[in-house]
This record gives sequence, structure tokens and C-alpha cells, in this order.
Amino acid sequence: MKAIVSFDMDMTLLDHKTWKIPDSTYRALERLREQYYIVIATGRDMDSKFSIGLKELVGQDATIHLNGNKISVGEQTIFEHSMEPGLVKRMLEFSAGKDFALGITTGTEDYYVNPEYVTIHDMTRFGESERHFKDPAQLLRMPVRSMTYIGKADAIHKLEEAFPEVKLPLFSSREGADVIEKGVSKAEGLKRLCNYYGISIQNTIAFGDSMNDFEIIQEAGLGIAMGNSVDQLKLIADYVTTDIGEDGIWNACQALGLFKTSERK
Repeated sequence: MKAIVSFDMDMTLLDHKTWKIPDSTYRALERLREQYYIVIATGRDMDSKFSIGLKELVGQDATIHLNGNKISVGEQTIFEHSMEPGLVKRMLEFSAGKDFALGITTGTEDYYVNPEYVTIHDMTRFGESERHFKDPAQLLRMPVRSMTYIGKADAIHKLEEAFPEVKLPLFSSREGADVIEKGVSKAEGLKRLCNYYGISIQNTIAFGDSMNDFEIIQEAGLGIAMGNSVDQLKLIADYVTTDIGEDGIWNACQALGLFKTSERK
């Protein structure tokens, strides 16, 4: 029976310095397919306009989207969870006029309060911003599984103090955070996939680099932190590999004997 190996997307699979998945990572994925289900576990919705191409490049068996709020096997969605509209409304009202953006991107459309901070973020990182901003009030009539905070890391506490029912794990770039209900995590998503495949959680491996990977690195049978991970993740990981740009995934697979036979990268 196959086991499960899961990967965060940003700065675990996808190197933000090159905006590419390293060649050695592609080779590792192909080797791992022989004996593992390949899973992406990410804060992204991998069906969104910004991620659909990456999903096609990886060719995973299953996906834990939006930090566990949506799970799919192939093209079939097997689990979804949405925030209560009342909570969404209160967070949007609280955030209006603040020095950060809050909202979601779904499909080709973007629903944010204070959208100018999204534009500033895009221009700084990518040199352009091709957004289609819509009225964020429409979110009250839509399924909102998680939200995105775009702003300075030191202002996150404003939302956390006002809404103790949510958590805001920082992006690895520290330029924003996921907004997730407490009790929801990639780890819970992994457990649901274990039930689906009939696999023990001990027969899972998880790679990650940022704070939204904390629970899954703790819960997986083997938790691996990238060399470029935040320090808190390295402290609780079973193994710390090299940076993403230094063949981190390949090196961990070789060092831990995850391939059936050894091979040079």
C-alpha cells in the first residue's frame, strides 16, 4: 500500500526567487510516485487563476487547499468548510479603513477591503497588478473558506485580538497571512486524506516552510522543514533539509532513504 507525502507550495515546491519549481524537485516527485500518493498542502486554492498552472506542473494525486478548508482527490472535491457569513461581515467591517487589505481571490475576481494594499503588494513583488476588484460585500453571499490578509506582519495582532476564533499564520515572505478559523489546518486535511486512502497518519511525510505548516509538520509521521523555514518550524520538525534553492527536497529524500534506490540528482 502506498503512503502519503505532502508538500507546501510556496517556498517548498515553488522557489519565489526564480518563480520555478527546481529541476531536482521534479525529479524527486517522479521518483516518489512509485510508492507515495503525492499531495499538495497549501494555503492557496489550487483551482484559482494564480495556481491552476502550478497544479498541472506538479500532477498531484490529491490537494489540501486553503489550509484544510477544501480537499480534493483528482478533480473530485471530498470536503469543504466555509466561515459563517456573520464572522466574515464582522471582519470586513472591522478592517475597513485600516492599513491592510482583507479578502479573497476566487476565480478571476478579487474581493478585498482596502484593495490599494493588494495593488502595492503586487507592484512591489511582481512589477504589475492585474486584479479585477469587486465589491467585498458580495462575500456575504458567497462561500468563504479562508481569507487573506495583506499588510505588515506587526499589524496582524489587530485582527487576532478582535477575533479570537481565527488565527493568522504568516506567509514565509512576512508580507501577509492566511486568515483561518481555529480548529482548521493542513494537519486536519491530511487526516481526512488518510481516512480516504485508508492510511495511518504514521505513514505520512510532510514538507513545509512557514507557520501554516506547523500542525502538519507536528502530526505527520515524518515532518521535514526546509532550510529556508521559519525558526519555529525547524524546532519541531523531525528533520531540517537544505534551502529550496539548494535542492532541499531532493536532499531530504536521499538522506532519509525515501527513494527505492539511490540516484544522483
